[in-house]
Amino acid sequence: MKTITKTSTLLTFLAFTELANAAEAIVPTINKGDTAWMIVATVLVILMVIPGLALFYGGMVRAKNMLSILMQVFVIFSMMSILWAIYGYSVAFTEGNAFFGGFSKVFLKGITPDSMAATFSKGVYIPEFIYVAFQLTFAGITPALIIGAFAERVKFSAILLFMLIWFSFAYLPMAHMVWYWTGPDAYTDTAAAEAAGATAGFLFQKGALDFAGGTVVHINAGIAGLIGCILVGKRIGFKKESLAPHSVTMTMIGASLLWVGWFGFNVGSNLEANGLAGLVFINTLLASAAATLSWVGAEWLMRGKPSMLGGASGAVAGLVAITPACGWAGPMGAIFLGLLVGAVCFWSVTVLKAKLGYDDSLDAFGVHGVGGILGALGTAVVANPALGGTGVWDYVSNGVAEYNLLGQLGSQLWGVIVCIIWSGVVSFVAFKLVDMLIGLRVSEDVEREGLDINEHGETAYHL
Repeated sequence: MKTITKTSTLLTFLAFTELANAAEAIVPTINKGDTAWMIVATVLVILMVIPGLALFYGGMVRAKNMLSILMQVFVIFSMMSILWAIYGYSVAFTEGNAFFGGFSKVFLKGITPDSMAATFSKGVYIPEFIYVAFQLTFAGITPALIIGAFAERVKFSAILLFMLIWFSFAYLPMAHMVWYWTGPDAYTDTAAAEAAGATAGFLFQKGALDFAGGTVVHINAGIAGLIGCILVGKRIGFKKESLAPHSVTMTMIGASLLWVGWFGFNVGSNLEANGLAGLVFINTLLASAAATLSWVGAEWLMRGKPSMLGGASGAVAGLVAITPACGWAGPMGAIFLGLLVGAVCFWSVTVLKAKLGYDDSLDAFGVHGVGGILGALGTAVVANPALGGTGVWDYVSNGVAEYNLLGQLGSQLWGVIVCIIWSGVVSFVAFKLVDMLIGLRVSEDVEREGLDINEHGETAYHL
């Protein structure tokens, strides 16, 4: 009898211990490995912007405008960083309505070293300050991408005023619509999932997949660039005199820094250092390599000679296309997207641009807009488990949900169309408003002499 009692007591103790351990397992905890990785990822994205994007764009303009590009990228990143801390983070990543967040965290109010931000695994968190900083880098690079469309002809003051408006009314709502949700811990059962989903951003509710910024960053910036270059008008001498890049060497260096930094951009968007991060890493690497070969091959076939500028542009196009899909595609899907986008973006910056006649100076729309659209729609295909993708995780059942290719394509279309319309309208209004207030374009004399000496009182080179 004593033996039975002791055994029952032991079993009861073990049962309670197991329950206690299970309860302890779901207590939110900050993972030091994830935190360390996210610090590195944030630094890598900063590397993408300064110096990566600055050199990539700077090499493609004429020598007399090199410094203006460096200055624009550098100051835009600095300006967006401050705006993000003041109100941007709160508007993008707090609960409000389906299109805008609230103001509960303006000036980063209430965030402390102990504050936690959810990842994509239940019970796993990172410090909120690191999440704020990581998302800040996205807010910093996206507006800077836009300047490539109308480089060499717009006032520095006009660019800064436009960016203030566009950041507030185009970037922030798109980030909220696509990425805001309460986190996986809220998805305990069907009813809880529905309640949590109702507070998420508009496009998140529509099921649009955008792992690292296909819509929020690339389509958003690409459409703004297209609107801008049309409204500003063509550069003096467009198609009449040489507007060739002054340093393809600088552009290659910039493209390489973008490629390296993009691992922070994409893999960091996983928010955790785990197996899925490894998949995102290999997808990012393979898509860019495939797009480089695709663009160079298309150029070689059509023009007779492969160019370094084409190789650099192809690499960036591949990175753009895999960005929304990098967490859902398999490696072969990433290669497929890269091969496709390299050829399509080469066509967009040669044939399409020539036919429509707009002067997208550094192909911001041709690479980021077109590549972003192709990547966003292609995500629906490469995410399909039947085609090597991961499918979409169901946090209620804690397993991969049944995949509907046509349904997911419809969700992706929602994301693309809403982004095109939203960014297009905000950009048009913002450019018109800036033009009325201070004027967009520099004078003809300033444009001919160069923006470096006239806008900034210095030059990139002393010959």
